[in-house]
Amino acid sequence: MKETINMGGYGYAGSELNSSHDYLRPAVCKELAHFTAGAKRLFDLGCGNGSIAAILARDGWDVTGVDVSSEGIAQAQRAYPKLKLAKGSAYDDLATKYGRFPVVISLEVVEHVYAPRDYARTLYDLVEPGGVAIVSTPYHGYLKNLALAVTGKMDQHFTVLWDHGHIKFWSIATLTKLLSEVGFGTPRFERVGRIPPLAKSMIAVARKPD
Repeated sequence: MKETINMGGYGYAGSELNSSHDYLRPAVCKELAHFTAGAKRLFDLGCGNGSIAAILARDGWDVTGVDVSSEGIAQAQRAYPKLKLAKGSAYDDLATKYGRFPVVISLEVVEHVYAPRDYARTLYDLVEPGGVAIVSTPYHGYLKNLALAVTGKMDQHFTVLWDHGHIKFWSIATLTKLLSEVGFGTPRFERVGRIPPLAKSMIAVARKPD
């Protein structure tokens, strides 16, 4: 339970959406629109306070999810008691406990994990053959990093003073390598929030072979 030790204290002030969902939610919902009613089972790996899970459930998805944050899960269970959200870690054997799903989402999680290959293997195991993983994380690329440096915002962005905050900073190349290593096909990316070179986040859609 390494991740529980590192991340269990990650705090949530409430059960509402946060500002990142303004640009993540439309892109994720657009991807999910491709699935038929019979395939609308979804696992949310790192469900946080349950706010996204609740929206997807209202859209007809059968959502199961876990998060390591005790406070996040407490908020989710109070606000959305009918949802199947529980405390759990990407370092747990989640596929044995919950089964496999046609879709697994994991939004703004991979940048927080100490052992990303363990996380990626758990992600892969949760996806059924032919299914997809949808993973978002803050975008990093040459032009964005240059802009951060020029504007003096590098320390603010790559802060080391945020308890349980970002400890990994992913590019399209490195996230592709991580997902490909565990067996996913080459992911397709969309950059969201601002213009693409300065995007706030990127969303990878990776398919598991049949």
